[in-house]
Amino acid sequence: MEYTADTVAQWMFKELQETGMLYQEQAVDYISKHFGESFVYVNENGNRSIDKEVKKAFKKLHRGRAAWERDGFFWGWS
Repeated sequence: MEYTADTVAQWMFKELQETGMLYQEQAVDYISKHFGESFVYVNENGNRSIDKEVKKAFKKLHRGRAAWERDGFFWGWS
């Protein structure tokens, strides 16, 4: 199956809806294992992160209702 940034973003949104929080580290692990390494990258701090196109698609889905919690490295409902 061919996955897209939208497919991955939909999974992220569903996880956030079900649990109320989405931790980046767990999301990166899941995404790389289930959707492929093309949806993750190593950022300037040397940490694995979610592809920018996926994050853009995720933002469209939650329409500003989720907030990135910088100190805890997770998204939660705002």
